[in-house]
Amino acid sequence: MIKENLVLAPYACHSVQSRGRIFKEKPSKTRTEFQRDHDRIVHSGSFRRLEYKTQVFINHEGDLFRTRLTHSLEVAQISRTAASRLQLNSDLAETISLAHDLGHTPFGHAGQAALNDCMKDFGGFEHNLQSLRIVDKLEEQYPTFDGLNLTWETREGILKHCKTLDAMRLGDLGKRFLEKTQPSLEAQLVNIADAIAYSTHDLDDGLRSSFLKHEGLLSHVPIYKKYFDEVMKEYPQITLRRAQKEVVRRIIGYLVDDLVTTSLEKINSVTLKSVEDVRALHTPLVSFSDEGLKEMKTLKAYLMDALYRHYQVLRVMNKSSRVIELLFDEFTHSPNLLPPNFYIRSQHEGVQRTVADYIAGMTDRFALREYERIFNPVYEERN
Repeated sequence: MIKENLVLAPYACHSVQSRGRIFKEKPSKTRTEFQRDHDRIVHSGSFRRLEYKTQVFINHEGDLFRTRLTHSLEVAQISRTAASRLQLNSDLAETISLAHDLGHTPFGHAGQAALNDCMKDFGGFEHNLQSLRIVDKLEEQYPTFDGLNLTWETREGILKHCKTLDAMRLGDLGKRFLEKTQPSLEAQLVNIADAIAYSTHDLDDGLRSSFLKHEGLLSHVPIYKKYFDEVMKEYPQITLRRAQKEVVRRIIGYLVDDLVTTSLEKINSVTLKSVEDVRALHTPLVSFSDEGLKEMKTLKAYLMDALYRHYQVLRVMNKSSRVIELLFDEFTHSPNLLPPNFYIRSQHEGVQRTVADYIAGMTDRFALREYERIFNPVYEERN
């Protein structure tokens, strides 16, 4: 606790000033409240399942491609580094990072879009809200309460987006979406660290898969060309793949440096005596410079056209969407096909939302296995 007072800025989230947990618990003698949140997330079943959930490439397509788990770890690394440089609470930033994708469906964004479409008449589906639902309700780890009973600050950071009706239902946690104010700087930081991580590692995975072409990046992504030319000048004998790995590292370094420098300037331009002063603002303080934002937008636009809309990626995503849709339709029409614990819940909490919880919690390979179990008449269970 004393260490936090020594290293954190007054506008950072201090664990001793936390708004607390839904259910009161005795404080730990050895860990701060945010460190306890971190450990609860790491030990949760939802966190372990991220290992087998798609980022862009379906998990079984190769062992070297990123998954939701490795993505979350990379976001945590970027967030922790940047938080320390900004004198923010690096424990909290890392904790939010590890929890931010807990609610993602199998099969990446295609899976989320498919499940949201299935749920359009039943409140929709959004992975940030699902992440909050997991830590507040769905995890079953403790004898006296549902969920993980995380601190208000961690839950605030998990909730990146929120529609008006959902915000009204969430009370104090959703208040900022109604009043158009800001979350903590730690939450703001994780939001952008997420974008840095997925853009740069999708670039790396896209090159590995050969869906992204070196020549196209040189022509359309200035920051890639800048650092590739720089690397080749410094290491003229390097192989192309090693050069590309070094380019990705330098892009990450540039984006993080730009984010930290720009954010410090904005933070220093206003008077902030506490985190509540941050929350009262109507514009974020953690951001890129105009040049950094331009580089990010250019990279993301190229990834959208050349990678995410690549016909082979779209084919796999289309098949994945069909798996989600067919499972949802079958389980909602025949909820007795659900595992017993989910079937019992469906009778009390509504069939559609329970089915959405069940499907969202699946890994890629489990979803494919469930599809085979339900629809393949000659399917045989493998040990």
